[in-house]
Amino acid sequence: MAGNGRAAFGITGSARPGPPMGNRPMARRVRAGHSERSVYGAGKTTFVRTVATLVPPSGGELRVRGMAAASAVIEMLGLGEVAGRRAGTYSGGQRRRLDLGASLVGAPRLLLLDEPATGLDPAGRAEAWAAVRSLVAAGTDIVLTTHYLEEAGELAGQVVVIDHGKAIAAGGTAELKAGIGRDIIEVALADGSQLGAAAAVLETLTASQAVTDHTGRRVRSQASDGTAQLSAAIAALDNARIPVDEIALRHPTLDEVFLTLTDAKADSLR
Repeated sequence: MAGNGRAAFGITGSARPGPPMGNRPMARRVRAGHSERSVYGAGKTTFVRTVATLVPPSGGELRVRGMAAASAVIEMLGLGEVAGRRAGTYSGGQRRRLDLGASLVGAPRLLLLDEPATGLDPAGRAEAWAAVRSLVAAGTDIVLTTHYLEEAGELAGQVVVIDHGKAIAAGGTAELKAGIGRDIIEVALADGSQLGAAAAVLETLTASQAVTDHTGRRVRSQASDGTAQLSAAIAALDNARIPVDEIALRHPTLDEVFLTLTDAKADSLR
């Protein structure tokens, strides 16, 4: 409220005598562009709650900046099919999109999201990611924190890696991957008992420590001369009679970038 009992948001209303507002439909006349003495029960609080989409209009149509207050957000986030249902019936991904929508009613230029996909199953995570992409496409800038490096790779134009409160690297995903300076040779084996032998072959060829994934029967190592070392690895594994299901040369993932960066920082502190 402004001084002298006037409505701060510049509307005036008149209330009809009757029971409290909570027990009857709101009966009022609202005229835009006037700031007259407010009347208890005129509907000022209801007006604000309606603009914020906390309650539906009792009649007519409410528009903000020429747009329906909630319909644009609902359409943007793909919630039209469930808009008439109680939020308690929504899936995890739908509830996360609803949370995002509640932040968008005021059309913010900047939105801060703290681990928006945490606790979601793969389907819910995909829905949350789609919602974030829609917001960016609509012109909202987003600062997003995440422990999921895959999420950063999917959504972020710029990534900042923070370790123990300090930014240790920043750039686009391709730039960060190139910053390691090495591609990855990865081998999938038919026989998991041969992982140790395959790791020894890769370490000899690449002079880099091999990383073994026993569950996936995979071993990988950073390669300074990727193409030549890949050819040499194929020949060496064949000569050692180690059966291979797959072998490939690939760029590092953001997870591998993060581990390389944080391991290098830890080594420098030793």
